Amino acid sequence: MKRFSEQIHLKNPTNFKNKLLQWAQQFETFVWMDSNEYHQKYTSYDVLLAVDVNKHLTCNCKNAFDKLQVFQSNINDYIFGYLAYDLKNDLENLSSNNYDGLGFSDLYFFQPKKMFFLKGNRLEVQYLEESENEIEKDLENIQNNNEALKQVQNSIKIKQRISKKKYSKKLKNILNHIHRGDIYEVNFCQEFYAENATINPLTVYQKLNEISSPPFATFLKIRDCFLLSASPERFVKKEKNKIISQPIKGTAKRLKNKKEDTEIAKQLFNDPKERSENIMIVDLVRNDLSKTAIKGSVKVEELCKVYSFKQVHQLISTVVSKVEKDTNPVEIIKSLFPMGSMTGAPKISAMKIIEEQEETKRGLYSGAVGYFTPNNDFDFNVVIRSILFNQKKEYVSFTVGGAITSKSIIANEYEECMIKAAAMKKALLT
Repeated sequence: MKRFSEQIHLKNPTNFKNKLLQWAQQFETFVWMDSNEYHQKYTSYDVLLAVDVNKHLTCNCKNAFDKLQVFQSNINDYIFGYLAYDLKNDLENLSSNNYDGLGFSDLYFFQPKKMFFLKGNRLEVQYLEESENEIEKDLENIQNNNEALKQVQNSIKIKQRISKKKYSKKLKNILNHIHRGDIYEVNFCQEFYAENATINPLTVYQKLNEISSPPFATFLKIRDCFLLSASPERFVKKEKNKIISQPIKGTAKRLKNKKEDTEIAKQLFNDPKERSENIMIVDLVRNDLSKTAIKGSVKVEELCKVYSFKQVHQLISTVVSKVEKDTNPVEIIKSLFPMGSMTGAPKISAMKIIEEQEETKRGLYSGAVGYFTPNNDFDFNVVIRSILFNQKKEYVSFTVGGAITSKSIIANEYEECMIKAAAMKKALLT
């Protein structure tokens, strides 16, 4: 099926962007991706919106990657969607038996009828041919949209799934595994949740995005299921035959005093514990990339570079490789999934310990949201700093975690979780 494309010059892209997100709310399914003008070397667009479903694939973990491979190659067009963390069970002899209050499927992708790509003041719209006569009407509706959406008052009481005392006990168990040599590092997470919850997804997303302004912000709606994400992390991107992965490990909070803030960023860069966390994951990513890479092409472009966001400084590394032209794009993602920054090393042992020690199924948290292009390129984020909401079940959830290594101090790890949780709490409660 062909697409009709139109280029438009915008006088006020910021104003259009706000109206575009509001216009999207009428659709049963859409995905909105916003780089918040955080222009990194590998940023493709300021904003990307895909709305309205032509064809879709939804499934749980069994044979999920095979099904995605067939769907992606048959559609031969843009497809957008997500991979939940529990697809690990499709790749290894693993299971997910912990409590799941959200009930999202493990995989969902759709071919959109309508797409909007915004970069600077240039807008490109791409509609499937059957919808091309709707372009002018839609653009007019977006530009003229001054209506405020019906405001839903948030009604929410956040609970913590794991108490501070229990968290301490679990970390002692994990450190015992590390000291025995079962693992070097594990990403341990805990859930915050609310039952009988009512929220306004758009308002919550806007607050969360305003607090953090990250480069991989995402608003995903699939009927009653919502992802409101302020992710700062790219999982993996493919540009022609180049693969780019940018794991984050190492966090320090921002300070108001400019001199102190610069100093804490410097301390983060030199911190042996934070650097060792990052370097362990870089080694894991290099190993995963080598599964599909042309021999000798795996390189570390940046090691432990400090990137500063509104709330935190992060250590980010950039690892790249090259693949043969005919390498299947789904196979590349499959060889890297789940991302090492959210599991630990060695990966399979870490995932087994995660399942033992965590109390909830991760689901879409620490999975990935992104898209494939018609020429087999792709770009996916890591679902962190995110709020998940099942409107039908009236269940809200957000999960936070951190990397545990032999150098971890339990009190410091707990404090890092609370720092990461603060933005989600603020977005939900104010």
